[in-house]
Amino acid sequence: MTTSPTPFALAEAPLRQARNSAAFWAATGRARGHEVIRRRGFLAVDGDERAGLRILIQEPDLDQDERAELTALAGRAAGPVRAEDPFSATDLGHLGLRHWQMPVMLRPPAPAGEPVPDVIRVQRPEDLRAAERIVIEGFELTDFEPHRAGELFPPALIEQPGVDVFVALRDGAPAGAGVSVVDDGVASHYWIATSPSFRSRGVGRAVMLGSLAHLPDLPATLTASRLGRPLYESLGYTAAAPSTWWAPR
Repeated sequence: MTTSPTPFALAEAPLRQARNSAAFWAATGRARGHEVIRRRGFLAVDGDERAGLRILIQEPDLDQDERAELTALAGRAAGPVRAEDPFSATDLGHLGLRHWQMPVMLRPPAPAGEPVPDVIRVQRPEDLRAAERIVIEGFELTDFEPHRAGELFPPALIEQPGVDVFVALRDGAPAGAGVSVVDDGVASHYWIATSPSFRSRGVGRAVMLGSLAHLPDLPATLTASRLGRPLYESLGYTAAAPSTWWAPR
């Protein structure tokens, strides 16, 4: 059983999510060989024509120079521009992007429940490739199709400090996947996906339980989709604040 987070903890959740997202995307950028740009108010990963430019807003009060630099980065990006703002404070509408909101959620430190035997922490290349395919399918990442092995999840990703990839099995076949990141005493979760042929079989819950099993002493954050929110609430997460996401129209 988890306890309810305090109002102070909920107020801190957007900043914790901002920092963890930056750690995750910096690790991803390094693993892909892409440029990682760090500023006070944002972190950006400048990738190729398929990965594009990823912007992680880090503070709610970007100054004029930071806004100008973001605009310049977006203007010369080789691929699609996507941004996350856990504070919902920075207007990027001038970049011609659509936007929507999803809640940042917080789970206090607590055991997740019974161990899940059919979830593995990825160590082998073939399991990483399976996770990659599941995430591309599950999130309909058309920018990464046709599939090129190692493009979304390079082998170096699981060598990055604090980054773990998990795969859930059903009848011995890879059915779900997800990523957990631990940074500065906070855990977070990304790319929680189920293969379309295994949906409605508890695979998403298995991935979450498997990835939370080694994090009982850490607070955990994530950004929840509408469909994923009930699962996360059942695991002890509480909505803290709206996060604004930006992507091509």
